[in-house]
Amino acid sequence: MKILRAVALAVVGVVTPATALSFECKAALALALDMSKSVDAAERQLQARGLAAALLSEPVQAAILSPKGSGVMAAAYLWGGGYEQELIVGWTRLDSRSAIEQFAAHVARRGRHGRGRATAVGEALRYGAYLHGLNQVPCGQRIIDVSGDGVNNNGRKPAYFRDRGVLEGLRINGLVIVGATPDPASYYLDEVIQGPGAFVIDIDDYTGYAAAMERKLLRELSPSVSMKPHQGETAPPSGG
Repeated sequence: MKILRAVALAVVGVVTPATALSFECKAALALALDMSKSVDAAERQLQARGLAAALLSEPVQAAILSPKGSGVMAAAYLWGGGYEQELIVGWTRLDSRSAIEQFAAHVARRGRHGRGRATAVGEALRYGAYLHGLNQVPCGQRIIDVSGDGVNNNGRKPAYFRDRGVLEGLRINGLVIVGATPDPASYYLDEVIQGPGAFVIDIDDYTGYAAAMERKLLRELSPSVSMKPHQGETAPPSGG
């Protein structure tokens, strides 16, 4: 099963507390890329390269590495149907430009290959929560960044895991490619995102993915970025 393969890869990528001395972890980011049936090969490539490009942008690197001595932990995975999650990069300490560049290169190379048969958003979040359980480095925030272009049509829904405490303590933000019916942006706003300041960024097609992901990472990591939604961004009502 893919989940067993993912366990082995994740353990290799974990940084233990003993290796995290003098490292202030601002956030742990589990970055989830949609590989469901509705996403074709070109769109998978745009996601993978877009995430890599966002990480390599000067503003995002500055946000990750400021103030001096800080950084983030990051992992990236693909998701599709109920048991179609695939880890592409295990937990990695991003505390230098070279570390960010290596992580981005792995994402760009490995993130474009998967293909799922369904859209199991709830199971994607469950897997993200599972990955957070493997990260042994204390971080200021624990975030699942989930990208997708459709609503849950397979597996258990996000509410199932939320009601059972699986997603407790996690902030979940969404990057949604709109156009499908039912509207995925409304679905993510109502059923997927959670936590203080949680938000959804929506774009019309995958060509805007890199710029949207850059904006998303900046909003999560930079205290200078306003929490007020910008164009193409939606936050739940107060207390949501």
